[in-house]
Amino acid sequence: MLLYKLWRSFIKEILLLKRDIGGIVIIFVMPLLLIVTITLIQDSTFKNLEGSKIPIIFIDQDQSEVSKNIKAELENSKTFQLLTNFNEKSAQDAVFSGDYQMAIVIPENLTKDLNSNIDSKVQTIVSSFGLEGDSAKVKTAAPKAKEIHLYFDPATNAGFKNSVMNSVNKMVFEIENKKIYKAFQDQLGTTENLDENKNLISFKEITPKKGEMDVMPNSVQHNVPAWTLFAIFFIVVPLSINLVKEKSQGTSVRARISPTPYFVHILGKTFTYLIICIIQFLLMVAVGIYLFPYMDLPAFDVSGKMFQLVTVTLFAGLAAIGFGVLLGTIADTQEQSAPFGATSVVVLAAIGGIWVPVFLMPEFMQTVAKFSPMNWGLNAYYDIILRNSGIGGIAKELAFLLLFYLATVSISIFYERKQNAV
Repeated sequence: MLLYKLWRSFIKEILLLKRDIGGIVIIFVMPLLLIVTITLIQDSTFKNLEGSKIPIIFIDQDQSEVSKNIKAELENSKTFQLLTNFNEKSAQDAVFSGDYQMAIVIPENLTKDLNSNIDSKVQTIVSSFGLEGDSAKVKTAAPKAKEIHLYFDPATNAGFKNSVMNSVNKMVFEIENKKIYKAFQDQLGTTENLDENKNLISFKEITPKKGEMDVMPNSVQHNVPAWTLFAIFFIVVPLSINLVKEKSQGTSVRARISPTPYFVHILGKTFTYLIICIIQFLLMVAVGIYLFPYMDLPAFDVSGKMFQLVTVTLFAGLAAIGFGVLLGTIADTQEQSAPFGATSVVVLAAIGGIWVPVFLMPEFMQTVAKFSPMNWGLNAYYDIILRNSGIGGIAKELAFLLLFYLATVSISIFYERKQNAV
């Protein structure tokens, strides 16, 4: 008998959804548009695409060894397209007006003054050891340090600025090191090969492997789970609106006086919207697997992970449904539930790391993110997709999502009984 009542409650929810076909289409279509758009925009962040070079202005007033080395390094980076038909004033105007991201200006006599500076310091060091020998020269005042001017568009991202400045510093440091080695060789009269180009310490990135191939994270692996989660939580809006409609149309009154327990109506909504969540997830995965390769994007790999991903989707769907039930129970009008539901989902997405990675947030917001159900779901997805975890590895996140559902539904039932107590 209870199963029959649950079935009838499920049919009622389907009939309610059929009356708002436009809203259901938006629930499915909007996330698909978001995932395609955002992934295309962010793809260059995860891989360096040929032909996607950033145009920057390069002005060489030195025209000698150091400036040529810097120019060669920038060109070999395959990141920048160098524009050279500017002077410093026109470059400054072009960058500050937003026409270009940045300009690099190499000063006059950079190579000459650098050589003189190094020679002067090396002579001082060698002289202090009494090793002047035949190579000793008359000491001259060391020239002042030279400045390479970097102009950035005021709207340029701070991370991009730091990256470029670190790269230029690294290039100049390596050039100075080579010249210092060479100066010591000249002063000491040695012909030993000091292997100038070999670093004593280097970095090697160790990545997860699948067979013999390195597994490199890409934009698809980050965006499919993130925007799937956003889509799942967006069902808060239609769910809360339907609950408010039931109150305004008297449906909730008939439900209360019927012999069917109120929690059965909640379970009917839960099963209905869980089906919607699964459909959303399958659509997102289908886009990642079949559509993205035609858009020159990596295919979404779910091999051996589908069961775990569906499990996370079910638990994330429960958390979203619980939140929607709570909002629809507390709200009195659609004007309250609709905007608050949409805004709260965006806020939860921002807090949970959908828009900005949690590690980039201030410390206080990183703490707040730990209490966001979207963050639990996102971490569970990432653990499976990027860290190859099993169900055991995401048990904590699944438990949090389930507890969130139970807590919100319990509060909703308690609030509903209190409001309608005679």
